Amino acid sequence: MWILEDHGLAGDRGSGRAQDDDQKRLLAPDKRRVFVRLRSPRQLCRAALLIAGIACLAVPRTTAWAVALQGVWLIDGKAAVQMFDCEGLLCGRILWLQIPRDPQDQMVRDKNNPEPALRQRQLCGLTIISGMRPTGSDRWEGGSFHNPDDGKTYGVSAELKSADVLIARIYAGIPALGETKTLQRVPHCTSEGWC
Repeated sequence: MWILEDHGLAGDRGSGRAQDDDQKRLLAPDKRRVFVRLRSPRQLCRAALLIAGIACLAVPRTTAWAVALQGVWLIDGKAAVQMFDCEGLLCGRILWLQIPRDPQDQMVRDKNNPEPALRQRQLCGLTIISGMRPTGSDRWEGGSFHNPDDGKTYGVSAELKSADVLIARIYAGIPALGETKTLQRVPHCTSEGWC
């Protein structure tokens, strides 16, 4: 097995074992890096641990926090939102509505959206929380929350208080002037109102 090490140029090496070193090392042209042949099991083990450590650092941290929030969360008894990982950030889509249909027996739509082209979107399945990034083991910030009740988009941050309680801060501009919502984890059911 060969491993890359940083060394000086060929002329910079000590002259003590130059011939032996030349047999063990191959100098990359015009580079200051040398490939070293690993011979002992201990060297192989160290190289494997180093590679494994680098691989762990290269993997995004989404899995641990995404698993903690996976599931369905009830907001104010009016809607249930499924939290999910979206490209390394946290997002949430509507999965249940207390009143899923309008008086004409049509699925409720995003009728208060300020963009007329989006007013025909069904609320069931609509992503209303997006872009929250992890800032700690149980905290997320920097996201946005689309409120179908007034059609506005707000900032949102969240903190997992227990396995079944999520505290969300919904705000316009300054988090301190926002509103706090407590979300409860609920099972996904097949009763009326589920998308």
